[in-house]
Amino acid sequence: MKNERQWRDEVLRRLERLADQKANDAVKLAFLREEQTGEIDRMDLRALAEFKRHGNGAVEIKLVDKVHALETLWEIAHKGGDGAEHFFRALENAAQGGEMPREEGEG
Repeated sequence: MKNERQWRDEVLRRLERLADQKANDAVKLAFLREEQTGEIDRMDLRALAEFKRHGNGAVEIKLVDKVHALETLWEIAHKGGDGAEHFFRALENAAQGGEMPREEGEG
């Protein structure tokens, strides 16, 4: 089991990568023809949050929210003690299949 420091370092690395992702391959994916699907394995799709191809040919792409990733990085960097510990415990619980606890005042 990872300790708090290891969780923190991993989360920070992942958030930094998300905040720095380019959407180029996600856009290319939208234009792939059926015979080109082998190219998907070579694409960097970490910036892609959701992809839908509709029957009429329309494509819907949702990308990772970079601003939210940066805001979260900022909060983690400027929060210490109990707040950070609570965040990482909740993250660990979610990774094990549990639910993330809601903050006070959330619906």
